[in-house]
Amino acid sequence: MEVELGGTRLVLAQGDITRQEVDAIVNAANRELTPGGGVSGAIHRAGGPEVTEAAAAIRRERGPLATGEAVITPGGNLPAKWVIHTVGPVWHGGKKDEPELLSKAYRSCLELAVSRGIKTIAFPSISTGAYGYPVEEAAPVALQTIRDFLKEHPGALSEVRMVLFSPADLTAYLRAWEGLTESG
Repeated sequence: MEVELGGTRLVLAQGDITRQEVDAIVNAANRELTPGGGVSGAIHRAGGPEVTEAAAAIRRERGPLATGEAVITPGGNLPAKWVIHTVGPVWHGGKKDEPELLSKAYRSCLELAVSRGIKTIAFPSISTGAYGYPVEEAAPVALQTIRDFLKEHPGALSEVRMVLFSPADLTAYLRAWEGLTESG
């Protein structure tokens, strides 16, 4: 699916985040910025030592990353020039500000991208893997945050891409988008 929002193309697609030819991809990182499983492990493996070493330097300099914050490293061997690392919330049944923290993670990435002159960015579904956030709950938060940001910053980005790993995740995001467009 592809739509135009205030001069920015929003794309929802199934695929591999490490193969996206965009200016920056987003890593659903852990607080320590170390290679983990899932998206984070795949990005560190594909990006190579440059990504891992740059993330380690940030960790040494500033300590663990707080939930919702974002930092940037070079993309190493990835097609993307940059990796924006963010920590999404762990799911606790929605009782510990998870929607607000998830929204903050997406917004922090978008703000960092714009501040660096990045024009194209690809996101995974943050927090819906090892952190247990149900994709049906996360998708509307992600898409609403992106849509609001693009309305507030028209033309600041040329493309925002949601790269979903599975057909089920893509379906959840497509349904969430339909729900957002129906509600205005």
